[in-house]
Amino acid sequence: MSDRTLKRRQSEIRQIAIGNPKDGHPAGWFEQVYATACGDAAAIPWAMRQPNPYLVEWLNDTDTDGNGKSALVIGCGLGDDAEALAKRGFRVTAFDISETAIAWCRQRFPDSSVNYQVGDLFACDESWKRAFDFVFESRTVQSLPLKLRRTTINTLSEFVADSGTLLVVANRRDTEAEPDGPPWPLSDSEFQLFETCGLSEIRRDLFKGNTRPTVRVEYRRVGAASC
Repeated sequence: MSDRTLKRRQSEIRQIAIGNPKDGHPAGWFEQVYATACGDAAAIPWAMRQPNPYLVEWLNDTDTDGNGKSALVIGCGLGDDAEALAKRGFRVTAFDISETAIAWCRQRFPDSSVNYQVGDLFACDESWKRAFDFVFESRTVQSLPLKLRRTTINTLSEFVADSGTLLVVANRRDTEAEPDGPPWPLSDSEFQLFETCGLSEIRRDLFKGNTRPTVRVEYRRVGAASC
């Protein structure tokens, strides 16, 4: 896809996202994005068709071995991150609100051990509460409006089991003022919201190279507190 075509597609996606409130669900626009891609992964700007490098680097740096532990991938897209975790030995559940995305995952990885599901972050199975040893969230929080930030962070934090780990990848903004979006990068106070849900920040890595730096934060649930 040429730079011009990519910019046109990004503009189209932004308009889809901005127009979403008429359709009700704040994340409902993702289905339209995947559906209008017509099977071309290049038309999904965030689909790298390889595991997220920030996830891979963390797995390597920490020498993580799933060893049968449970893992959850939030907004799994085309499935590369879920597959990377499965290769590390995790029992992986991965969900996305887009039916097209999940069908795409199953087509790409027909023999996968990953449990791919169509799911709504705000209406997941109660059995998922405190059920996962490792939860991976990349840029889902920032794709949802600021008015839902606390609810979104509370909800995904509750997936983390006692002594479990949450790894968050997101863009960071250096002001508390509401940014123009989508996306809506996270402020430092919003990153701290994860700690109000009983998670402790273990490690933070900052990556520059674009207009808004990418932050990767490792959290761990070290107590029984809840949001």
